Amino acid sequence: MTGPSSTRPTLAITMGDPAGIGPEIIMKALAHADVQATCRPLVIGDAERLRQAGRIVSSGLTVDSLSAAGEADFDGGAVQCLDLKVVPADLPFGQVSPVAGEAAYRYIEKAVAVVQAGQAQGICTAPLSKEALHAAGHKFPGHTELLAHLTGTPEVSMMLVSPKLRVIHVTTHIGLIDAIAKIEPGLVERVIARGHAVLVKAGIADPKIGVCAINPHAGENGLFGRGEEAEKITPAIAACQAKGWDVRGPLPADTLFFLAGRGDYDMVVAMYHDQGHGPIKVLGLEAGVNITVGLPVIRTSVDHGTAFDIAGKGIADERSLIEALRQAVDLAPKSTAA
Repeated sequence: MTGPSSTRPTLAITMGDPAGIGPEIIMKALAHADVQATCRPLVIGDAERLRQAGRIVSSGLTVDSLSAAGEADFDGGAVQCLDLKVVPADLPFGQVSPVAGEAAYRYIEKAVAVVQAGQAQGICTAPLSKEALHAAGHKFPGHTELLAHLTGTPEVSMMLVSPKLRVIHVTTHIGLIDAIAKIEPGLVERVIARGHAVLVKAGIADPKIGVCAINPHAGENGLFGRGEEAEKITPAIAACQAKGWDVRGPLPADTLFFLAGRGDYDMVVAMYHDQGHGPIKVLGLEAGVNITVGLPVIRTSVDHGTAFDIAGKGIADERSLIEALRQAVDLAPKSTAA
């Protein structure tokens, strides 16, 4: 049984790469009654591909093909799909293709337009393939950068959330040497501020934030590295502390993640991609959620890829998508639309 429409935010769920597991995990996730009870899911994708995925996962759900977001009937029991009709019926699962990459781009583009028009309160993304996206001519490292481009946002941050950890990243999809060069006090301070704002909005009034060092043992007073902690990180922490925030570091990453995992910190600030992603993924991909922080729209995502090796087999795990939808509900303003 679903709740009143006025209390459930509308979430635009992008289908991701149609050759990946996105269509399957969407059909599996939307079969859960608690998902329907907490949000109004509007899939941005291809209705026929969803129907095909529904047959693969033995879903009893039907799919409505919509030409406009305003046509959606969220209380009728069918999956509501804003149908872009860009996927050929014979598109194979599990293969990289520019056709699928173009489709994934179009879904994101339409989702942004829907939210900007006030027809949805947040975006939740199924995984896309960077290789397919590039093959289609869209040279973005991933969802985060693409969404920043489409919304005209100059700088955003990636936050990963699991039941035991929240991790926000100072740098993401660049090489390690380039990441160290990019890190500077102003960037670190802005990332901490974005993470702090999200936690306060989520109801944590005075979040405790731990900041990772770059070098092992936080450089051990210059024994390791070239003074990166003192030059690039410490000034940012001091600036945040001057605002009255509980921000500590730079701390050795291995120790900090242990402490955060047992509940000593509300959020960890990671300096580069693998420093933050590794601990989250060890805890389990099925529970991880990716949140883009700093956009003018709410965006959450699964924390796994397209899984081309199992796409089309009906065995993909939908739990990360369900958790991503839950996080989007928590962060999104509630709709007052009928």
